[in-house]
Amino acid sequence: MRCCVCLFQQSLQCSPSKMAAGESNSRSSCLNLSNSGPLGNAPPSNSAHSSPASNGGAVAAAGGMNRSAGNANPRSGPENGGGAESAVRSTPSAHNPPRQSVGPSGATSGAASNMTATPSSSSSSSSSASTASSSADASAAVASLPSSPASVLVYREPVYNWQATKSTVKERFLYSDEVQIGPETVMTTLYTAKKYAVPALEAHCVEFLKKNLRADNAFMLLTQARLFDEPQLASLCLENIDKNTADALAAEGFTDIDLDTLMAVLERDTLGVREVRLFGAAVRWADAETQRQQLQPTPENKRRVLGKSLSLIRFPLMTIEEFAAGPAQSGILTDREVVSLFLHFTVNPKPHVEFIDRPRCCLRGKECSITRFSQVESRWGYSGTSDRIRFSVNRRIFVVGFGLYGSIHGPTDYQVNIQIIHTDSNTVLGQNDTGFSCDGTASTFRVMFKEPVEILPSVNYIACATLKGPDSHYGTKGMRKVTHEAPATGTKTCFTFCYAAGNNNGTSVEDGQIPEVIFYT
Repeated sequence: MRCCVCLFQQSLQCSPSKMAAGESNSRSSCLNLSNSGPLGNAPPSNSAHSSPASNGGAVAAAGGMNRSAGNANPRSGPENGGGAESAVRSTPSAHNPPRQSVGPSGATSGAASNMTATPSSSSSSSSSASTASSSADASAAVASLPSSPASVLVYREPVYNWQATKSTVKERFLYSDEVQIGPETVMTTLYTAKKYAVPALEAHCVEFLKKNLRADNAFMLLTQARLFDEPQLASLCLENIDKNTADALAAEGFTDIDLDTLMAVLERDTLGVREVRLFGAAVRWADAETQRQQLQPTPENKRRVLGKSLSLIRFPLMTIEEFAAGPAQSGILTDREVVSLFLHFTVNPKPHVEFIDRPRCCLRGKECSITRFSQVESRWGYSGTSDRIRFSVNRRIFVVGFGLYGSIHGPTDYQVNIQIIHTDSNTVLGQNDTGFSCDGTASTFRVMFKEPVEILPSVNYIACATLKGPDSHYGTKGMRKVTHEAPATGTKTCFTFCYAAGNNNGTSVEDGQIPEVIFYT
């Protein structure tokens, strides 16, 4: 005997497109199984739920069983759309039903008991013809039976989707509960399990997908989860995209998603990537979508296919340099939008813009921090010059703020501008004009960015703070390397500090300001 998966695959031998005959012709995100990579995809269809074959048809296709109406299991009749049940249902009225003769032994006799049920087909035309023929013959046979006082009414209420009430695959006329699923067959099997209402097999497929979820297939699986109405799998895909946004956006499957999936991702507050990279990814998707729609890849057509998703890009969160170098020159934004955003970046009070300015700062996990000084001294003065220190890390993190020293003269308010600068390109990756209050102690005081700043491994950055206020405490006996070890996992994040060339108000590895870096892993 073969396993249930083999049987389902057999039912698809003709071609996946025949399974989906009559279904939507709209573009599907499913990929060709012959070139599917680590995980296969379902046959092209966007209506796995809207056009299921009858359960009787599923059983006939899977097991190839011919059943006699006279000997049929009560569960197997109504779904077939033919045989004795059709004959009974085709009679004029349930209140005046046809009667069958009962012999001396009490067994039901007559032509109706010998008729063979015809399994339903996925083709509606052949199914209708078969049903009509069987019903007509059966009706004639039943009508020809002689009337008798001992006649017995034979009628059963139809039971729809009876397989869903069964807990194991064996109880659905299938041969085995042993399921063998692989990357090449999982999407086809899930499609078939959905179409033929076999929830146990469906659960096996979903569990397999969960175990094989990665950043490079998260968008593909998210599309399939939405198509097959699997909210738990979709939620896991979104969480994976949150944690590995840059890698997920770089995967080939990202440009194959549909517009609704793109919008579902762009509206999230938990994406761990800078806004300018989201814009670049959206433009890549628009390039692919214009090709699918056989449009020229002009800025106007890219804006057209992006539709409402463009408003989900949070342009106000970019630096003015990022905006000027990318979106402002893309041609996708209108002149009025470009002008309003430049005004938002450069003037106070900031004018209203049509784009969201809420930070995507809801990072998961626990906040961490490192301190680079062993001792605190006084005093450190300010004259408009920035304190700066260069650093790099051994793994990808998100910096959310700095810890700064405050006044040696008691409680005081400071004005401060903090920045993180990419050393090689001199690009400002994150900044905030803000202030903080100190209590006169040697403690550090938190100053946070508007949104997390992504820090990549083995890349040099400059931490910069420009303070306006009285003399403050400062750190001494600084360390060139500082390692943070996560208590739960033992994961180590190693910071390496170096002198930042240029005017840095005296801050160095050994002495100065910016004693703490606050981050998430």
